Amino acid sequence: MAFESVLKLLFFLIIGVYVTFYLFDGTTDIYNQMSQLADFKSLTTFNNVGDGFNWAFMIMLSFVAIFLLPRQFQVAVLENNREKYLKKAIWLFPLYLLLFNIFVIFIAWAGRLTFSDSVNAEYFTLLLPLHHENTFLALLVFLGGFSAVISMVVVSTLALSTMVSNNLIIPYGFLDAFSKNQTERNEKYIKNIRRLSIFSIIILAYFFYIAFSKALSLYAIGLISFVVIAQLAPSFFIGLFWNRGSSRAAIIGIIIGFCVSLYTLVLPFVMKTITGTNDFVEFGLFHLEALKPNALFGIDFLSAPAHAFFWSITINTLLYLVFSLTQKGHYRERNYAEMFVDSRNYSSLQDSALVWKGEAYVADIKKVLIRFLGETRANRALSIFFTKYNLPQDTQMADARLINFSEKLLTGSIGSSSAKILIASVVKEEQISLVEVLKILEESKETIASNRLLQEKSQELEQLTSKLKDVNLALISKDKQKDEFLDTVAHELKTPITGIRAATELILEDDDMPQNIKIQFLSNILQDSDRLSRLIHNILDFEKLETGRDELDLKPHDIQQTIVKAIASIQHIANKKAIRITNKNPHKFSVNYDEDRILQVLTNLLSNAIKFCPPDTGQITVDYRLGNSAIEVLVIDNGRGVSAVDLNFIFDKFYQTSEQNTIKPQGSGLGLAISQQIIKKHHGKIWVKNNQKSGATFGFKLPFNYLEHA
Repeated sequence: MAFESVLKLLFFLIIGVYVTFYLFDGTTDIYNQMSQLADFKSLTTFNNVGDGFNWAFMIMLSFVAIFLLPRQFQVAVLENNREKYLKKAIWLFPLYLLLFNIFVIFIAWAGRLTFSDSVNAEYFTLLLPLHHENTFLALLVFLGGFSAVISMVVVSTLALSTMVSNNLIIPYGFLDAFSKNQTERNEKYIKNIRRLSIFSIIILAYFFYIAFSKALSLYAIGLISFVVIAQLAPSFFIGLFWNRGSSRAAIIGIIIGFCVSLYTLVLPFVMKTITGTNDFVEFGLFHLEALKPNALFGIDFLSAPAHAFFWSITINTLLYLVFSLTQKGHYRERNYAEMFVDSRNYSSLQDSALVWKGEAYVADIKKVLIRFLGETRANRALSIFFTKYNLPQDTQMADARLINFSEKLLTGSIGSSSAKILIASVVKEEQISLVEVLKILEESKETIASNRLLQEKSQELEQLTSKLKDVNLALISKDKQKDEFLDTVAHELKTPITGIRAATELILEDDDMPQNIKIQFLSNILQDSDRLSRLIHNILDFEKLETGRDELDLKPHDIQQTIVKAIASIQHIANKKAIRITNKNPHKFSVNYDEDRILQVLTNLLSNAIKFCPPDTGQITVDYRLGNSAIEVLVIDNGRGVSAVDLNFIFDKFYQTSEQNTIKPQGSGLGLAISQQIIKKHHGKIWVKNNQKSGATFGFKLPFNYLEHA
């Protein structure tokens, strides 16, 4: 199918280019020559309302044929086993049709200009190259058409033979014989029946062609098949969106619609072929003008195919709707219809689609499955079924789900009709009343509602479990950080102590040590002592703040003066790295806060910024802004910023950034945690965010009305 589709498209495009740009001087030339013909206007415009209706009905008829012709249905539905294929077909199939129709009008016009009305327009693609003695191109066109015919015959007869064998021959002629034979023989019988069906369909089609090819063109025969197959459209399309349709209403509508299409479209040329006259078309049945086949009830402005399509599909649709509304459908039909309408819940609805009351043994059903599927496939299928529904493998009594499952399995091999007959032969089904059906459905709904509630609770538990896992991981991470911090503290404590001890021992042991070296060692001892003191002070300071034992000394202070003091205290460290610190807002503003503590916060933020700013090009800006109820102080740097991993934990105690942990810790990990505790005691807020280009911004807010809070 794919090969012949590409082949015929390629050859058609070649003949289109040949006719348009070789035989004629492009599309404009063909149009100009065609426009000179006397009947050009009638060929290219709607002359009356009837032409518009003809065009509309032909579009509708073609739309229906795309879905319902046997070969289309076989390829698009039966052989389409992956839903994802539809995504490609949605754009590829229209594109294919578009490419195929690019040159249609120009080939038709070129044929009309060359041959006038002397030849059948269906053969223009063959006759145009032959007329200009291009045998090779005509051969290509013939091969393209021949490949298309082969695929149409193969797929159509395959689809029709399956329908005929599964729904007519096997269930009503050979099913008893199949039930008595073994798997291999049944498979052979099925294949032979389908082969015989294929042969019979081809022979019947050939005799139809021989009998009517002189009276009808290939195009006309195609339209007849379109109109006949369109009788499936009302129940097919309406049933996808309406769950009230019944099988009896569909059958009545299809039969009556088929009879109308036969009367209005097929019977006229059959009568003409038999009698040799056109009296039936001109005078109608029993010479009643209202029963003229091509002008039924006075509608005489449509073409024969459009006229037949209009009346057959209208009567078919009305009968389908009326009988569906006036007669109660079978409960199984309603359940299956619900599946098609609510396609999103198809998987959950299909198990409860069969409401069944009766008695059946798994062993009997298994025998039927083995007879048509083979022992291996049958055992595997039943094993999958029992596993899916958590049933014991040795279950003896069958329920509705197994009946439904078994029918589906057999449908793939022998059709739905035969499958229902076979399963019905091994089960004892009791008649079930509508009240019982409603009761069963109500129980099913309650069960579904309970299951949905359990699913919701299960999802809530899963979410809580997930949150607990996250919290647990966070605790483990913090515990690990604490251990790393303690290791760091131990290392930091050990390092100055070791230095102090070593320097002291050298001074004591060497009485002749030069004065300058002794002064250097004493300086080292003092430096290590200061380092040790700062580390111990930070630990004690954080513990005091965290436990609430530290009281704030709240007084009005000028925030600008505090910023200047903080910059001055840290300026010498910035100068060593050639980092520039800018005080952006020079205006004074008085706020109540503990200046020593806020100085500590600013110093921590500034030293942190210096640590991560690049030497020589580093820039730090200190700014403050006034809000409605608080003052906002910002420390902005152009360093490498804070990683996404660290943003949520950077103010946690014992935490050091991932960049530090990969090298050597440069601090105790308490500076920012102490700053957060200080701001919290001021009833403020501290945060960090990365800048758009580079660096980070640390900020904190101090409320104006803190004294009222305090």
